[in-house]
Amino acid sequence: MMQKGYAWQMEEAGKPLVRKEFDLPSPVSAEVLVEVSGCGVCHTDLGYYFDGVRPNHPLPLILGHEISGLVLEAGEGAESWVGKKVIIPAVIPCGKCGLCLRGRGTICRSQKMPGNDIQGGFASHVRVPEYGLCEVDETKLEAAGLTLADVSVIADAVTTPYQAAVRSGIGKGDLAVVIGAGGIGGYAVQICAALGASVVAIDIDASRLESVRQNGAALALDAREVEGREFKKRILEFAENQGLPAQEWYLFECSGSVAGQKTAFGLLTHGATLCVVGFTMDRFELRLSNLMAFDARALGNWGCAPELYPAALELVMNGSVAVAPFVEQYPLDSIQNIFNAAQRHELTKRAVLVP
Repeated sequence: MMQKGYAWQMEEAGKPLVRKEFDLPSPVSAEVLVEVSGCGVCHTDLGYYFDGVRPNHPLPLILGHEISGLVLEAGEGAESWVGKKVIIPAVIPCGKCGLCLRGRGTICRSQKMPGNDIQGGFASHVRVPEYGLCEVDETKLEAAGLTLADVSVIADAVTTPYQAAVRSGIGKGDLAVVIGAGGIGGYAVQICAALGASVVAIDIDASRLESVRQNGAALALDAREVEGREFKKRILEFAENQGLPAQEWYLFECSGSVAGQKTAFGLLTHGATLCVVGFTMDRFELRLSNLMAFDARALGNWGCAPELYPAALELVMNGSVAVAPFVEQYPLDSIQNIFNAAQRHELTKRAVLVP
C-alpha cells in the first residue's frame, strides 16, 4: 500500500484551511521528497490567507516556505541527498539561466517558492527541486541545542535579513538602524551586530525592544515615545557618544508597515543605504528626490540566494545569532488557531508547525 501524507491547504482566501491526505509523490529528475520536520509561519503566509495577496499557484494551495526536514527519496541526479537533514530555500532558483549565472538567482524567472509557486511545507512531506538545498550538520545542531524544526526559520526569517546585510556592505564600525524588531527585524538586529555594526532598533512593542536589547541592540527606541525628527536627533546623539558615523547609516526597514517605511525614509543621511526588507500592500507619498539630495541608495530584497544559506546557518550554529528564544513549536494540526493568533498579533515568538 502506498504511504500517505497529509497537509493543510488553502482552498479560498479567508476560508477555513482544509486537512487533506495524499499519496506521497515520487520525485522526478533533480527533485527530492522531504519529510517535514518543521515549517515556520511567516507574515507572507498571512498575506496570502487573510489579505488576499494572490499566490502564483492556483488554489487549492499548501502554504509555508520556511521548511526543514529529512530527505527520504530523490530523483535522478539528486541521489546524494537521501538521508540528509536539510533546510529548503524559501526561493529556489533554476541555477541555469543568465540571471542565476550572474548571481541574481533571487529574481530568476523560473524560481520556485514553496507555498507560492509550488506546494508548500504545512504538510507531512513536500516535493521540491534539489537545487540550493542547505545541509544541516547533525553534530553542530545538537551542540547548539537546537532541533531541526527550530532551524526551519532560517529559510526566510534569518536568511532574508542576512542577504540584505551582505548586499548593503555593512561591517565593523558601521551604524545600523533596524525599524521593526519582530520576526525578521529581530534577526536583522542580531545579524548586523554579528557583522560588527552597532545597532539601533525601533519598534512599538516593549517586549520586542527588551528582547533585542538582550540580543544585539546597543540602543532600543520605542516609536510610541519618539516621533518624527526626534528619531534622528536621538540616534545622532547616540552616534556621537559612541564614536560612530553621523553619515552613511545603514537603514533596514523590516516592519512592513507605512509607519515603519516613513520612519526609515526620514532617517536618510548623506551616503545612507536604505534596505527595504519588510512588505506591505499599503501606499504613501514620499519625496524620492531625497535619495538624490543625500547621495543615498535604496535596495530591495527578495528572499536570499541559496549560496548564502550556509553562512547564515553557521551564524546560528556558532551562537552569533540566537534562534531558540524566538521560536515556539506547535502541532501542525493547530494551524488554523495559530494563523488566527498570528493575525491578531497574539504570538510573542515565531510559530513553527510540526507534523
